[in-house]
Amino acid sequence: MRNSVSDQSFVMESDDEEHRLGGSEEEEESDGSSSCGSPRVVEAAAGGRPGSYASHQWPQSYRQSMDIYSSVQSPCLSGFLGTPTLSRLSSSFLATSFRGKPAPEILKPLLPTALIAATEDDHVDDARKSSHQYLPPSRKASSLFKIPEDQKPLGGGGGHEVGPYRQCSYTQGVMNGVNVLCGVGILSTPYAVRQGGWLGLVILAVLAVLAWYTGVLLRRCLDSKEGLETYPDIGHAAFGTPGRIVISIILYMELYACCIEYLILESDNLSKLFPNAHLTIGGFTLDAHVLFAILTTLVVMPTTWLRDLSCLSFISAGGVVASIVIVSCLFWAGLVDHVGVNKSEGTALNLPGIPIAIGLYGYCYSGHGVFPNIYSSLKKSNQFNAVLFTCIALSTVLFAGAAVMGYIMFGETTESQFTLNMPPNLMSSKIAVWTTVTNPITKYALTMTPLALSLEELLPTNRQTYGNIIMLRSALVLSSLGVALSVPFFGLVMSLVGSLLTMFVAYILPCACFLAILRSTVTWYQIVLCVFIIVVGLCCAGVGTYSSLSKIIQNYQ
Repeated sequence: MRNSVSDQSFVMESDDEEHRLGGSEEEEESDGSSSCGSPRVVEAAAGGRPGSYASHQWPQSYRQSMDIYSSVQSPCLSGFLGTPTLSRLSSSFLATSFRGKPAPEILKPLLPTALIAATEDDHVDDARKSSHQYLPPSRKASSLFKIPEDQKPLGGGGGHEVGPYRQCSYTQGVMNGVNVLCGVGILSTPYAVRQGGWLGLVILAVLAVLAWYTGVLLRRCLDSKEGLETYPDIGHAAFGTPGRIVISIILYMELYACCIEYLILESDNLSKLFPNAHLTIGGFTLDAHVLFAILTTLVVMPTTWLRDLSCLSFISAGGVVASIVIVSCLFWAGLVDHVGVNKSEGTALNLPGIPIAIGLYGYCYSGHGVFPNIYSSLKKSNQFNAVLFTCIALSTVLFAGAAVMGYIMFGETTESQFTLNMPPNLMSSKIAVWTTVTNPITKYALTMTPLALSLEELLPTNRQTYGNIIMLRSALVLSSLGVALSVPFFGLVMSLVGSLLTMFVAYILPCACFLAILRSTVTWYQIVLCVFIIVVGLCCAGVGTYSSLSKIIQNYQ
């Protein structure tokens, strides 16, 4: 399957190119463990510069903070902070908060030995840089270059200079990809069919094919220059520092929007379960939607303070199972419980609703920010095209299945989340709704953390204290609550995000970066195809954004 996929790619990679680009990585990996997440020993060559492309540019934390999405195994039990990259990254701000004084005894058992030694000796060196300068080096950098002294982790011990590298198999890579793609977007696919009609499903298929192709383009960009590892790195290589910053901002805005969607989702589904819930304070009454949005915020806020997110990452990796369970419950309700089987056949094509449908379908493929991390995590990097094809194909099957079954069952009454249409008295409905409610709670902190870490980098060194970090993360959570209460329209917000942000991240920018970085080697048909995708993406972004904003405004009139 790998050969058939790569041979038919419009990128037209030859066997010689594949061997030249991937051979050195496979030689390195031959000495490592075959299981995803196993550490390996990497020796650095002497006398080099930092290997990470634009390693001193903001955001430095992007690679490590997104690595959590390319892991499916259980959390490490060797210590509370363990070996997962993000757990070490999340603990960095705690190390800075105790500078100049010993760590309290209650915290010492929770800190790695290297961090304990560093916090006790910090008074010797007052010129330490930001905690984010001590992020573990990347795979490519650590294998080619010596780590400068000022970029080594706190403690500088030989055993802590190089973080563990996850070597993922083909199956694990597919699981990671499906887990990234099959998020809350699957709940709105029946609503997308209601908006665009049955023929609108063609848009879903076209976007799936284009998402695979642009994912392959990102891989080509990563292989084009040494040290490119993340989407922001690609933007920097293509358009300089402005490109890196713009792409980073778009990616972080997309993550922030996902957190807003989580709160709206929780509010809608919990208020369906408990419609009479309310709270009266001083003559002011909070209805079920507002009450559950606030309660959800209070639940997820402490999870954003955690230093160790490995447990949450393990639970959230069950997102694949959760998506399958929810879709299965939908099919059970329709085929076994005969819910809505006598509904009308629906609309074949609804042109006024196509722009909304485009945004909803586009949101389903918002995983390109993580694809470079999945590529880097694969033991055999030349399998990436096949891994990407498989995970997008499986996700599309789930999207289409939910869309078709949901619209058949509920027709023109389909809500923005099909769980809101399911009868509350059925066991299948209860399982679907509670699975829907539980999953975002585990994912909220993982989604917000990359944004929080990027903002922490911008704080002055003397401001990176424990209290300030907690305040920053709490402010982000509260701001997402404010937006969720102000714009409580799940489907329209999703369509807006899919049109305004995902179209750029998944379709427009990969093609633009590919043409900019590899302009001297691209063929004429690659140029034509990339320009076509860019034009289509811009048109979809324009009409989708306009329609979504218009409908949101209409809801306030």
